[in-house]
Amino acid sequence: ARHPTATFKGKVSAWSGDQPAAVAGDLTLRGVTRPVTLTINSFNCKPHPLAKKEVCGADAVTAFNRADFGLDFGAAYGLKMDVMLRIQAEGLRSD
Repeated sequence: ARHPTATFKGKVSAWSGDQPAAVAGDLTLRGVTRPVTLTINSFNCKPHPLAKKEVCGADAVTAFNRADFGLDFGAAYGLKMDVMLRIQAEGLRSD
């Protein structure tokens, strides 16, 4: 209840040709902020048939240790602290 949101703020940090390949930024969980890099596995843009604007979608992944954010419950019992975060996002270009 004290930390109801998680946030990520970043910028494209690597390109593969004309497509983004990675986004470096800051992930905040439970009020703790740490740097992470999202690897973009796929990125595609197409014209939106109704909006008549370009829409882009991305699939990205990163891994982190949840104990780094103070989420260490279970560590004493041998539970793994590694987390794989997968993000799918879609955006419509605004003019």
